[in-house]
Amino acid sequence: MSLNQLNPAYEAIGKGFVQQYYVLFDDPSQRPSLAAMYNPETSFMTFEGVQLQGTVKIMEKLTSLTFQKINRVVTSVDSQPMFDGGILINVLGRLQCDEDPPHPFNQVFVLKSVGTTFYCAHDIFRLGIHDTM
Repeated sequence: MSLNQLNPAYEAIGKGFVQQYYVLFDDPSQRPSLAAMYNPETSFMTFEGVQLQGTVKIMEKLTSLTFQKINRVVTSVDSQPMFDGGILINVLGRLQCDEDPPHPFNQVFVLKSVGTTFYCAHDIFRLGIHDTM
């Protein structure tokens, strides 16, 4: 895909990526497979305010998560094409880990194209917990 070319399949690609990502993430035995979705050097993740770069650091974070059971409800997946052929994805939903109470969450992905495939260049995750002071 050349520069300044919008991907017409952005919506289907975005929804398909989100579905595949959460199938792998939500099963602790499959979570290490997420490594293939990130670039070893240039992918970024911000997880609850902690910024990480590269597959190794991202996977250290993801595999350190101790919860075993996830109940996830995805409310919406909104995608937009990007002029470099990438795709911006915003996910809104609710998530419950183990016996914790359910919380709303928001996750943003930026997929970058490499030939006919995509990798996750940016991933931002935040629970919708509002602390009052």
